[in-house]
Amino acid sequence: MFTGLIEEVGTVAGTSDTDEGREISIDCSYRDLVEGESLAINGACLTVLESRECAFRVAAIVTTLGRTTIGDWKPGKRVNLERAMRAGDRLGGHIVQGHVDAVGVVAKVEELHDATLVDIDLPDGVADTLVPLGSVAIDGVSLTVNALTGTRLQVSLIEYTLRHSALGELEAGSRVHVETDIIGKYVKQLAAPYMAR
Repeated sequence: MFTGLIEEVGTVAGTSDTDEGREISIDCSYRDLVEGESLAINGACLTVLESRECAFRVAAIVTTLGRTTIGDWKPGKRVNLERAMRAGDRLGGHIVQGHVDAVGVVAKVEELHDATLVDIDLPDGVADTLVPLGSVAIDGVSLTVNALTGTRLQVSLIEYTLRHSALGELEAGSRVHVETDIIGKYVKQLAAPYMAR
């Protein structure tokens, strides 16, 4: 489990395709990662296969590649990193599982006063578990739903978020990982039989 509060931004150092999917090497400042540790990379929970000082390697299976943007990652890409939450830690963002629900496409990035507004087009059905002023994770970053119109989501990024995550690089056409709030997903599932009547 994660909080959506990014600890640092790492850089993809290399990728290699395998029969099972793809392996990714990432440079970072972590010095104490251990094999088998879970790490959210742009909001996708992956397992550390190998760790060395200031670098680590993970793998994404074919199923994961089909549900994320990981297959597009190239050396030099900056990615948001968060280690798994420990019992007793503060939950400063919201409950983020590291399970990518969908890939959204940035429709517009607009500067407005002291914030950057980002409009994201979502696949059908994803917005059903979102509510205005509720929580959403975009590339692993815990954000507030600023507006919701049909299948278009808007989030507002403050200057701190732009400086401390890779979201400052978003532009129209960028593909992003979207994880909706777990509470909304459970409510939708529980209500489905009643809504069908």
